[in-house]
Amino acid sequence: MEGADMIECSVCHSKISANNNNSKAVVRAYDRHRSDVSSKTRFLNLLLVVGDCVLVGLQPILVYMSKEDGKFKFSPISVNFLTETAKVFFAIFMLLIQARQKKVGEKSLLSLSTFVQAARNNVLLAVPAFLYAISNYLKFIMQLYFNPATVKMLGNLKVLVIAVLLKMIMKRRFSIIQWEALALLLIGISVNQLRSLPEGSSAMGLPVATGAYLYTLIFVSVPSFASVYNEYALKSQFETSIYLQNLFLYGYGAIFNFLAILVTAIFKGPSSLDILHGHSRATMLLICNNAAQGILSSFFFKYADTILKKYSSTVATIFTGIASAVLFGHALTLNFILGISIVFISMHQFFSPLSKVKDEPRDDSLEMVDGQNSQRSKDSSFINMTAGANDDASHHVGHDEKAPLLPI
Repeated sequence: MEGADMIECSVCHSKISANNNNSKAVVRAYDRHRSDVSSKTRFLNLLLVVGDCVLVGLQPILVYMSKEDGKFKFSPISVNFLTETAKVFFAIFMLLIQARQKKVGEKSLLSLSTFVQAARNNVLLAVPAFLYAISNYLKFIMQLYFNPATVKMLGNLKVLVIAVLLKMIMKRRFSIIQWEALALLLIGISVNQLRSLPEGSSAMGLPVATGAYLYTLIFVSVPSFASVYNEYALKSQFETSIYLQNLFLYGYGAIFNFLAILVTAIFKGPSSLDILHGHSRATMLLICNNAAQGILSSFFFKYADTILKKYSSTVATIFTGIASAVLFGHALTLNFILGISIVFISMHQFFSPLSKVKDEPRDDSLEMVDGQNSQRSKDSSFINMTAGANDDASHHVGHDEKAPLLPI
């Protein structure tokens, strides 16, 4: 504060006259702050996307390297359990760091009351945790019938399913151009999949085409619903620490995978309880890769957007295809090259400024709200516009402020 006649924004620290009751002045001050941090935001988003591309691109490669004679010598469920356990320890480690940095007067994140209350508020995270347990197992099954690049391309089908679920569950709006971009994405995937199924093989006693397409249907629908519901659950409790939310999500995931191990032991014997049986360096790298990928995904879902996450994974397809060709001799067919080219055109079209939904009329008024109703992103955090008082006012943002920033 610089004098009693000035008030300062607690978010962007812009100062305006206390006698200025025009809400547009507040909006302009916030917009100036937003323009200052936009370059940093884009850079951080770029790092997030690049990191996700590398990790997602490596995953099918590491899964393929983990196979011996076309089969897995280890239990895929054990890999998923160890992955969730690693993520739990990471969440605890980050919570300890965050707890040491708490400000005076803030409630400790490690207190029993805070933990119990957060557990009650975030119980919805059990749903995506269960679905992810199924999805992560299917990733291994898919590798038995498709090469790594094909698995990655099939995973891109999730984008269209996610878009439909976002519209139904989170009331997300998409323009006609964006829907056309998603249709173009399907075309690109279809071009890549022409003549990609091996002939003369079988899956679970079914013709390979039938078995593979059945797995593909589950492989696409289950994680898509998990991603959308995960985004909904994380953002519905936005004020809760993301590391605390991750602790619950990964904890549920570890429990579900451990239960799966117990069920497997009932049918296959006590030897199935040896979760380290058959593991190699490749599987250890796979566990680390999956853990890092899961942690990055939580930041996408809470602070960015599920569509951005899936398009980011799409970029990893070219990396997977090239690495698969170099390491394992898988041919980069003309279908793959044409398919990935169409996918990239689709991605550019979807995130083009011309494809965005037109903004609704902006409401520049300030309204007094209770702190418990704050479920906005960092750019729309509550702004304290009083001098020494406890009244809070929320900054109303337009659609373009809430949209994810894709580095282009």
